[in-house]
Amino acid sequence: MPFNSHIERLLSTTVRLVNVLTPGFDGGRPVTPPTGPALREVVAETVLGVGRDFSPSAADARALRGCAGQAREVFAALEADDADRAAALVNAMLRASDARPQLDANGHGGHTLHFHGPDDSFARGWAAGIAAGLAMAIGGDAGSRLGLCAAPGCDRAYVDLSRNAHRRFCSTRCQNRVKTAAYRARTASWPGQSQVP
Repeated sequence: MPFNSHIERLLSTTVRLVNVLTPGFDGGRPVTPPTGPALREVVAETVLGVGRDFSPSAADARALRGCAGQAREVFAALEADDADRAAALVNAMLRASDARPQLDANGHGGHTLHFHGPDDSFARGWAAGIAAGLAMAIGGDAGSRLGLCAAPGCDRAYVDLSRNAHRRFCSTRCQNRVKTAAYRARTASWPGQSQVP
């Protein structure tokens, strides 16, 4: 199921939020989420240009960090091929945000389906949108397009927007690391070949 452009932007933003706001590893390097004023700045930069540009408060940024942690659990459940757990987590996110569908004018003469909380605040709106985007992916048989990086030493999230749905890495950098390591392992075992540096 191809995503529409709104859902693609929403899922891509969710991935970016998960990757910058949750601890773990990125290509073997530890990821320490920002705190204090840096947290608010990172959240504002990550969502800039996606939907309406509100400036998040410190409380909004902390709330979105919590939402990113919940979304990360969904990606982990999908990576573990546990769609039931992923669905239960998303359902809890939908209830907590009180996500409500609404058709909003898209500026091109049409309408786009958005999900809002009962108020239009930054944190509540994003929590509803993130939960709804994940729900639409899982409910639309596209949950397999969400996961965590398969590269050793990396646990960053990804959304596969390719046509063939074979992406398993958070970035080209991680994909290249794995391919290079596999190539070096193969060439090291060839008779008469020295290992590639």
